[in-house]
Amino acid sequence: MMLGDLSLLLAHTSQASSRTDYVAAVVEGNVLGKPTRKARQLAARHMATLYALDPSSPIFRALRRLWPYAEAAQPQLALVAALARDPLLRSTQSFILGQSVGAAVPREALQGVLASVYPDRFSSASLQSFAQNIGGTWTAAGLLQGKVRKTRAAIHPHPESVALLLFLGYLEGLTGQRLFSSGWMDLLGSSAEELEALANAASHRGLLVFMNAGGVKEVRFPGYLTPEEERIRQEASHVV
Repeated sequence: MMLGDLSLLLAHTSQASSRTDYVAAVVEGNVLGKPTRKARQLAARHMATLYALDPSSPIFRALRRLWPYAEAAQPQLALVAALARDPLLRSTQSFILGQSVGAAVPREALQGVLASVYPDRFSSASLQSFAQNIGGTWTAAGLLQGKVRKTRAAIHPHPESVALLLFLGYLEGLTGQRLFSSGWMDLLGSSAEELEALANAASHRGLLVFMNAGGVKEVRFPGYLTPEEERIRQEASHVV
């Protein structure tokens, strides 16, 4: 998921940056330290695919907003944003989450998952490359561990990553308790009590507004969406 590159890029740009500014920082400014212009252009293209690098994208804006709060949460934030945008990575999520902690997760197993989801679409060499990159992504985010022999690891969630996962559910039109039981929250493998505690911590840090009175939950994201985006979200909520 190009975590190191993303960290460098966000460190060398501001929250007011435009998509043009991000691309220019990579290609013209070479903030990632790539050896050739072609490598810089390729990096910019891959990062735009994974993260948009565009303030018109609500997911990227949320990522950019939450990024500075805790360095330890950044790998999870990057993973969540990449999952929201990359169908190849997302197609392996159920498999990864279904493995018990300590279980071996070889590249061949990921390759098999991709082959079953996308039959006859990719060559064997492409599937092998995709599986290797995807394994690296899950490792960088903390759900796998090991270099050569990868095993399932327990994830340690952060309030920032919980905020972004709740926001993805919110974008889909979910509200209240349904936000905590969305498929996005499965990523953390946390109990309802743990998720509420993390949401409460996120609220205290000003990452969102979370209220829980008598078991009735309310989650709001002030400033995350434009009025037009909020209108579209509310329309979507009537059909979710």
